[in-house]
Amino acid sequence: MRWWKSKTRRIKRQSAEQSYPNHPVPSLDTTGFMSGSFEQDLDMIKAEIGDQADVNFREFEIGRTGLRAAIVFIDGLSDKELIDQHIMKVLMADFSKEYKIEISKIENHLSDLIKKQILSISTITEVNHINSLVQEVLMGATALLIEGSQEVFMLGTAKGNRRNIEEPASEALVRGPRVGFTESLSTNTSLLRQQGRNQNLSLIHSQVGKRSKKSLVIAYVKELADQEIVKEVQKRIQKMDMDAVPESGYVEQMIEDNYLSPFPQVQSTERPDRVMAALMEGRVAILLDGTPFVLIVPVTFSMLLQSPEDYYERWMAGSLVRMLRFGAAMASLLGPALYISFISFHPGLIPSELVVSITGSRVGVPFPSLIEALIMEIAIEIMREAGLRLPKPVGQTIGIVGGLIIGEAAVQAGIVSPIMVIVVAVTAISSFAIPQYSAGISLRMLRFVAMFCAAMFGLYGVIMFFLMIASHAVKLKSFGVPYAAPAVPYRFNDWKDFVVRMPLLMMKRRPKMLRPENTKRKE
Repeated sequence: MRWWKSKTRRIKRQSAEQSYPNHPVPSLDTTGFMSGSFEQDLDMIKAEIGDQADVNFREFEIGRTGLRAAIVFIDGLSDKELIDQHIMKVLMADFSKEYKIEISKIENHLSDLIKKQILSISTITEVNHINSLVQEVLMGATALLIEGSQEVFMLGTAKGNRRNIEEPASEALVRGPRVGFTESLSTNTSLLRQQGRNQNLSLIHSQVGKRSKKSLVIAYVKELADQEIVKEVQKRIQKMDMDAVPESGYVEQMIEDNYLSPFPQVQSTERPDRVMAALMEGRVAILLDGTPFVLIVPVTFSMLLQSPEDYYERWMAGSLVRMLRFGAAMASLLGPALYISFISFHPGLIPSELVVSITGSRVGVPFPSLIEALIMEIAIEIMREAGLRLPKPVGQTIGIVGGLIIGEAAVQAGIVSPIMVIVVAVTAISSFAIPQYSAGISLRMLRFVAMFCAAMFGLYGVIMFFLMIASHAVKLKSFGVPYAAPAVPYRFNDWKDFVVRMPLLMMKRRPKMLRPENTKRKE
């Protein structure tokens, strides 16, 4: 490691000597603090940042003082108009007449004068180390270096290319807010503030990534969230050892409890209303710069089958739709497996007329029920993936027309039976009813395991498979909260928002499984 660091410093020094041969390059083996020497500090900054095409160095003189200064910023990340109008223009002007201060007094108190009276920039901080300076510049700030000063002003001139706030495509609702998170962290935190307008909403800022740093925010509501959960989230994020974190999916995989489990233990969402609702229950949210997907912890499996629209409609309609989702989840997981077990091992459990009809439709099919189901399931999965990757107009056409053509052609060719096409179609439609995409993927993976269990042991295999999955879910935890809650352990109060969503007037307490500091929703 030491050899690598010394080699890196030597390469940076050689690059700086080639780029700026007329300036003496300071030794990079120093502590990295600013010395107050204008040329030495400027050369150290150039050597540290390197020869980058998008990094701008602009040297000038401050007013009539004769003192040299320089600004460092990056094209595209910093607002050039703001730099020209509020930094360069005011510093290069003769402000001694405007403020009626003698030049000698300006030189003695130049830093305070620039910070308090001259620069009309909302965010101004001071740094004296090269590492802090480079990090701020790479995030869009402008560094102002003044001759004779060991402190460098970091000016808030960041300008990101921001996407308009739109409705999330992956979580569309019939009734509810048409607002979704964007790739800008500041925009996302402001959306969260607008949703809550709660003075107890706490945002803890940190950075992730060793080589490419990104800002991350941990959000929770004081007096609601369990501090042990908040500390555990901070601990796991601090332990992340990665060069870069491009998307929140990296964070999800690094902080989950059991990476070998097929179930997602962290919920991702693009909806601010869903995040605020989770925070008001006592959960914790994780926002990462550069992605619209916000993570919510802790998570239970029942939470992945719920939609914000369940609470926007009356309780009877919301409960009915939620029960349909639970049924769809079971059909998506066990549909083909039950078909295989009944056809291959237990035809006596099927009504006689239906058995005759199924047997007649399978005449001429050369494959056993398992191979028949695998052919159709794999074809459906390929078409689903192709529809996602193709452009939207073409993808929708491929998904609908491709399914009809392939299913009809497979039946006419005698490869699969019509009843198999119906089972696979019902299974695919049921998987679409699951609101959380990651939960749907998990059930689709486990569906193939259930099919093999059914092909080997029949209905007993399906039952054993379900018991194994249930026992795993019971043992699994998400940040100390049982994944199968509120089913296991049983808590009557939490069942009011489980399979059936009871009226809001009856839901007076927050879920006990989250151990909230304040359990009452209504004081």
